[in-house]
Amino acid sequence: MKREIITTGDGSKTIHIAEWDEQYHSKHGAIQEARHVFLMTGVEHYVTQHRDQKEIAILEMGFGTGLNALLTYFEAQKHQVSFNYVGAEAYPVTSEEASAMDYASQLEEEDATEVYNEMHDAAWEKEIRISDHFMLTKRKQRFEDITDNEVFDLIYFDAFGPRVQPTLWTEEIFAKMFKALKPNGVLTTYCAQGAARRAMQAVGFLVERLPGPPGKREMLRATKLTL
Repeated sequence: MKREIITTGDGSKTIHIAEWDEQYHSKHGAIQEARHVFLMTGVEHYVTQHRDQKEIAILEMGFGTGLNALLTYFEAQKHQVSFNYVGAEAYPVTSEEASAMDYASQLEEEDATEVYNEMHDAAWEKEIRISDHFMLTKRKQRFEDITDNEVFDLIYFDAFGPRVQPTLWTEEIFAKMFKALKPNGVLTTYCAQGAARRAMQAVGFLVERLPGPPGKREMLRATKLTL
């Protein structure tokens, strides 16, 4: 499918798939959405709830442009917590597409370009040390093929929306996510669709509706509670 670069509402870029009328990130603001859904509602929430935990394992479902990974890298430096970050992606972006995102120009971080390039240059299927606080593993993997068992503390569920990929928002997929999380692990997603929420609840998640990022009224956060 044809992919094109577009500029979103906050000035940051994303990839638009014309055939689906769908974007990798919110057209209202790629960076704003990532910070709200995955950093504030995911990382900040988890770190606050587990202040003594110094190593956190994160699974990103849909590595895409690498924006979420880049922003999370700087969260690791801020909190002085070590992140083991795994990004699953069935259809990686090209090096040209990644370069065109130019996220570093909007981040107040001197080494953003260097870090972003290192992430995209990193070999697939290998654990790469980006810094003392950030390990990255990129997997060429479909959501359906996830088999991890109680490995992750936090999941960024960043699939394309249910309108275009409904099979990724089912009980079958969320059962895999539930299994992949450690007890008390958390999943965050921009989606607030009722069917997705019910699928999460059906496999055992406690699901919260929370205020969404710009352009969305709500989003979901799901927790794997221990009995």
